[in-house]
Parts: sequence; structure tokens; C-alpha cells
Amino acid sequence: MKIRPLADKVLLERIEAESKTAGGIVLPDSAKEKPQRGKIVSVGEGKLLEGGARSKMQVKKGDEVLFTSYAGSEVKLDGKEYLIMDETDIMAVIEK
Repeated sequence: MKIRPLADKVLLERIEAESKTAGGIVLPDSAKEKPQRGKIVSVGEGKLLEGGARSKMQVKKGDEVLFTSYAGSEVKLDGKEYLIMDETDIMAVIEK
């Protein structure tokens, strides 16, 4: 199954946080914070502007991004968890 976000929405998959601290301590699942980092799976066409034009999306499929703590809505598809959020909830693109 495929999901295509509408307007200025993006679909992303969280990148899991490390399960060990820098000192080598293994963290249980209950102690881990939900990661605020993800990989863009799909993007919408852009926000509809007055006059019928669409704004250009600043992110694209495959980008790694940082997003705000409580951004988006969680969605399960084919056993995988995704987030759908507004492009404005994305704070930065991670460039390698």
C-alpha cells in the first residue's frame, strides 16, 4: 500500500535512537526518548496559495530531518510506523 500526503504534508519514518549511552550503558525501552529525527518517505505537492499556485516544498524524499517533539500524527501501514506532519514542523535537514 502507498500513502501520498496532500498539500504541505510529509510522511516520514523515525530513525531509532541509540540503545546505549556514550559510556556503554544499555538503555531499556522505557528510558528511551522518542527520536526527533526521521527520513522523508513521501511529500505532498505543496501548500495551495492564493491564485491557485502551489508553494515549493523545501524537503524531498530521502532527506533526513529533525522535527519538533510533538509533531505529526502516528500512522501504521503494513506493520511499520510512520508520522504524517506539516512541513512547518520540520526544523532542519541533516546534510551529510
